Amino acid sequence: MTLSKQKVKPTGTLSVAPMMDWTDRHCRYFHRLLSPSALLYTEMVTTGALLHGDKQRWLAFDNVEQPLVLQLGGSNPKDMAACALFAQQAGYQEVNINVGCPSDRVQNGRIGACLMSEPELVAQCVSEMRERVDIPITVKTRIGIDDLDSAEFLLKFVETVAEAGCETFIIHARKAILSGLSPKENRTIPPLNYQRAYKVKKTFPALSIVVNGGIQTVSDIPQHWEQLDGVMIGRAAYHNPFLLADIEHQLFLQPLLDREKVLFDFIPYVEKQLILGVSLQSMTRHILGLFAGQPGGKHWRRYLSEQAREKNAGPEVLLQALAAMSPYATIN
Repeated sequence: MTLSKQKVKPTGTLSVAPMMDWTDRHCRYFHRLLSPSALLYTEMVTTGALLHGDKQRWLAFDNVEQPLVLQLGGSNPKDMAACALFAQQAGYQEVNINVGCPSDRVQNGRIGACLMSEPELVAQCVSEMRERVDIPITVKTRIGIDDLDSAEFLLKFVETVAEAGCETFIIHARKAILSGLSPKENRTIPPLNYQRAYKVKKTFPALSIVVNGGIQTVSDIPQHWEQLDGVMIGRAAYHNPFLLADIEHQLFLQPLLDREKVLFDFIPYVEKQLILGVSLQSMTRHILGLFAGQPGGKHWRRYLSEQAREKNAGPEVLLQALAAMSPYATIN
């Protein structure tokens, strides 16, 4: 029997992971059309970008995206507190501290997974941020880094940061290897260890613990909801975005959406952004997977990829891409 027939009652939360260069405002608007229930996250924004760059650009969003979390990268407590205030003033519901990214670029800026080795500093950031804002301050972390890879290490990290007032931890259930593996390899090579996340919840039952990593299908979710407070979907939701609609239908008991209707609901947003000078390709790149696994889906993706980059391309390209699928809809 399928989950949709079983009608499993939801017992946990759903969120879509912050993903660099992917979960920008156009992606989030599209994901919200697919999932009313999911908590959405920005791609990581550094304190430097907000303090010294175009703050309005980095903080801009459409109210449709709410509830929305700003993921912040940094390690200077005063800068983190100032940027948390920017986020609250802009209307974000929460600020999440990145303690999970393993790239060399962020390590050099003392951002991301390398901060797991400095729990007291992360705690100080949480404390000073909480003094400045009323919205929640949360942390997204790994289960360990390099040789600091034990249940005891993770528990001590969580305990130290929780004492500063962090009540929610999103745990990517892989350790990060900070030298020798690329960010992409760090998402697949270190083995998943969900039991570590489960142990954190058992040890600190009052905390909200959300798991991330390796969650690919609707059927993967209930097992984690039984143990934890929520799940966070990453690249599976980007490459196959209709997964979010399937989750809404099978686990949150909502009517199943129609893919074409989602597309037509997205077009007015595209038209508005085009008027503001946004390129079509910067929006359509996020919807290439809308028809993943469907008859003619590869033709949708190919047509959209090729035509959206053309000068003066407009919303008609989306309709033409849809039409390009039809000759193949019964041949797959």
